[in-house]
Amino acid sequence: MAEIQAGEVMKGEFIQKLESRGITLDAMIDTALELYIGDEEEKVRARLERVMLHYLNDINVRALLMAALLLEEGFKVEGDPVNLVADELIGIDIAEYIGGKMALFNFFRYDTRKPGILKDLPPFLDDAVGGFIAGCMTRLFEPPLPPEEEEKENHEDRDVIADGEGEHTD
Repeated sequence: MAEIQAGEVMKGEFIQKLESRGITLDAMIDTALELYIGDEEEKVRARLERVMLHYLNDINVRALLMAALLLEEGFKVEGDPVNLVADELIGIDIAEYIGGKMALFNFFRYDTRKPGILKDLPPFLDDAVGGFIAGCMTRLFEPPLPPEEEEKENHEDRDVIADGEGEHTD
């Protein structure tokens, strides 16, 4: 995995749109750490920054975050009505894409408590950003595979792809 520098990610119209809504990398990290329980917060902060920068470069994460931005700009709702679930679905999708099913639990934790910037964001953005934070926090604490298990898993993946069994169909 290539090392991503903060300056490379913070460029571009997408990041500027987030920042114009008060959604900065530092604000997301601060929000994430409000619900963090543990030691070595500065070490966790540095690792979390790398994880977030990585996923801010992921086209799928960016697409879902952009969808939330566009919905906020073009789809006006009063407050956060209980019958509006599309915002939750975007947040859940982002969380699970990054952190798998375990991130779902983190998403609901952040969504319920609304720490940091989440309490000030409108419905689509609070859930999208909450899902991003939840997914990144989950990914951050996912135990790495032992090297021999990782190699075995990669080898099995190559076999499935080579056999054509891993084809994606809709």
